[in-house]
Amino acid sequence: QLQLVESGGGLVQPGGSLRLSCTASGFTLSSSTIGWFLQAPGKEREGVLCITRGGIIMYANSVKGRFTISRDNTKNTVYLQMNSLQPEDTAIYYCARTRANTVNLRSSEYDIWGQGTQVTVSS
Repeated sequence: QLQLVESGGGLVQPGGSLRLSCTASGFTLSSSTIGWFLQAPGKEREGVLCITRGGIIMYANSVKGRFTISRDNTKNTVYLQMNSLQPEDTAIYYCARTRANTVNLRSSEYDIWGQGTQVTVSS
């Protein structure tokens, strides 16, 4: 069974950091493009950043300079490092897989999704 599982969400104060993990089973992450998406309450899901199997990364403008993505092939895991978090970053964060070997943040291009992890930024 092809599956993605996110972890690492929680409550953090403004200006704080969190690292989310996305672990795959049933397929190899390094052979896919993996994206991170967020969905805030009452809003549509939007792309945050993605990494291709070749290591090319695409960032949404809203997270440039604050969020980074990395991959540990030995653990079949992709990480989302989030720094300088703000209340507007509060959302459910999802990782997803697309077979396309190009950078894109269109959720319709992704076929396998995790269940999501809640990130709340509040004092």
